[in-house]
Amino acid sequence: MTALLTLVQWLSPAFPTGGFAYSSGLEWAIAAGTVRDAAGLQDWLGHLLDRGSAQADAVLLCAALRPGADLDALDARARALAASRERLVETLDQGRALAQTTNALTGADHPPRALPVALGAAAPLGLGVDQVAQLFLQAWAANLVQAAVRFVPLGQTAGQAVLAALQPAIVAAAARAAATAPEEIATAAHAADLAAMRHETMDVRIFRT
Repeated sequence: MTALLTLVQWLSPAFPTGGFAYSSGLEWAIAAGTVRDAAGLQDWLGHLLDRGSAQADAVLLCAALRPGADLDALDARARALAASRERLVETLDQGRALAQTTNALTGADHPPRALPVALGAAAPLGLGVDQVAQLFLQAWAANLVQAAVRFVPLGQTAGQAVLAALQPAIVAAAARAAATAPEEIATAAHAADLAAMRHETMDVRIFRT
């Protein structure tokens, strides 16, 4: 139970990874009118869970959780899979912040790595791989839902309804990730990748990515 509470703490908005500052290109999609309501947000996030960056990150996390994992190789793969400069900045900045804070709390000395690999390296023992992946994806989705609540804008209740509706997709994505080898990662979320690239050129923006 303590391990579960620790992981929930690390993935909470209060943990200083700065996740609130990133939208993974969602800000551009909202500004362009691609995502304009709760249904559009649910579809966007569901696609990322099914075949986008969220699914890829979950696979990397699951691989990093396994005993004897080559964390440096997984970190290199995570960097290579970043489809844009901002996506790379996002995963490295958050991974660095997570490693620094968890090191301070646990006395470990993990080097900074991409976010899913950093979490896998530091995650408390005793939790199932799929359970860790579910909580990671839940936190990821919650962060982007809150971005949409602020910028679409959506009401808080509508945002929470989207997050609740994504639960089956989160569970399914975590199960796939636990059964997928890193070398089998394949993504097909081209609109989201392009949105992340186009975000780099926005004149006015709220989020860093």
